Amino acid sequence: MQINLIAVGTRMPAWVDEGYNDYARRLPRECALVLKPIPLGPRGKSRPLAHALHEEGRRMLAALDARQRVVALDVGGRSWSTAQLAQQLRDWLGAGEDVSLLVGGPDGLDESCLARAQQRWSLSPLTLPHPLVRVLLAEQLYRAWSLINGHPYHRGG
Repeated sequence: MQINLIAVGTRMPAWVDEGYNDYARRLPRECALVLKPIPLGPRGKSRPLAHALHEEGRRMLAALDARQRVVALDVGGRSWSTAQLAQQLRDWLGAGEDVSLLVGGPDGLDESCLARAQQRWSLSPLTLPHPLVRVLLAEQLYRAWSLINGHPYHRGG
């Protein structure tokens, strides 16, 4: 199984790339995490925000395979504890299908992305900077994998 992190934003600070890569490398091949960055939609006074979101959404949907499970990261989604994320990961691995996690840019996800998703996952009721979400997702997926496999990395309850 492959987990695709389809995220808006192509130029991240070095600490984001380093943090993401550190955790992504720890995951085994059967649970590979692959980043697919999507360019930020054009914004400006002459371009409405809805146009930028639509363009980002179009690019995100084009990066999907029809057979993938799609999970939208959305503040209105369900929160999962670490144990619940581990169960989700176990279910995804058991289904044998690739999973794509959609992470919007500073203005969130286009409605077309939310409509395509089979699940909506909220990392927090807080508004998180979208670069930080990449690192957080990679770490939490590694933690969930650790929990499933009895690895000592996960020590929480």
